Amino acid sequence: MAVHAAREGMLATLTLDRPEKAHAYDRVHLDEILARARALAGEVSVLIVQSTGDRAFCGGADLDAMKASSFLDALELRSQRVFDELARLPCVTIAAIQGPAIAGGFELALACDLRVASPAARFAFPETALGIIPSAGGTTRLAALVGASRAKAVVLGGDGVSAEQALSWGLVHRLSTEPRAEAARWGAEIATRDLVALRLAKQVMGAELSAASLARERVAEAILYARKRPESR
Repeated sequence: MAVHAAREGMLATLTLDRPEKAHAYDRVHLDEILARARALAGEVSVLIVQSTGDRAFCGGADLDAMKASSFLDALELRSQRVFDELARLPCVTIAAIQGPAIAGGFELALACDLRVASPAARFAFPETALGIIPSAGGTTRLAALVGASRAKAVVLGGDGVSAEQALSWGLVHRLSTEPRAEAARWGAEIATRDLVALRLAKQVMGAELSAASLARERVAEAILYARKRPESR
């Protein structure tokens, strides 16, 4: 997957470009996302995370790569570490979600500070049907954002979330038929604000996930991987 980075003044964009695979990622792609985000974050006020095309925002982890993963890969889950660092970037991050955000793609969107979605967007965590859990911060981050009851309906009950429902929950902040353009407009407006004030406000408001809660996600995922692949021990 190509990951394109661009900057205009204090506004930057990070664009996932693997439309034939619904922008699914593997370790190489995750490392590219992180490297480009790190390079931009200290220089701008706002970073927009988006993807090309209209099919999907991000379909999560590449299933072919997951088949080769072991319980050790889950225990040191790269996607969780990348998304957690994305959440902790000093700049304001906006996810522009033009289509479904599924599994790890949902977790990528949750790692951003703000979310702009198309009415065609939807959100889902299908992991428990596959014998795993949302472990890249999703299990804890969703509950922190929308409350335990709603998060349980999504993670345990398998409920999908429409764009309109996400807006009513506060999961999405704005709906637009052109979410990338709307995110760019909002981002440009935010970028006119004082840089230091934005960064301090983000720090003060940041409800940080504890290292223990994220570790529990990884350990649970490792147990599930080991159960599915005993030969990997």
